[in-house]
Amino acid sequence: MNEPVRERVTAAVGADPAWVGIGPLAAIPVRGARVVQGPGGDIAVFRTSDDRVFALLDRCPHKGGPLSQGIVFDCRVACPLHNWVIDLEAGAACAPDEGRVPRFPVRVEDGIVYLDLRGRPEP
Repeated sequence: MNEPVRERVTAAVGADPAWVGIGPLAAIPVRGARVVQGPGGDIAVFRTSDDRVFALLDRCPHKGGPLSQGIVFDCRVACPLHNWVIDLEAGAACAPDEGRVPRFPVRVEDGIVYLDLRGRPEP
């Protein structure tokens, strides 16, 4: 399995300084992840097979495994440590497991992926 690309978020792009450009969508592998270092730790930015993009704290709620190294399928990621499945849209563990992963607002404009790093991540 390939290690996800690790980047440091360094510069705000555009009129709203809260939205930070992290690079082109093409730099995130389909059904894979890219890791950026945010102000509160690593953020995993996932790309699904239909090019939807999600951003979660890169830590499984079970044992803290690196979600960015998991297998992405549909709109979910399986943690590489103990196979917990996390819904990328909600940030919630799928039943029968319980727990949540903090989410970050993310958008794609003109092929560039942007993260909103204002304050705390979404619950």
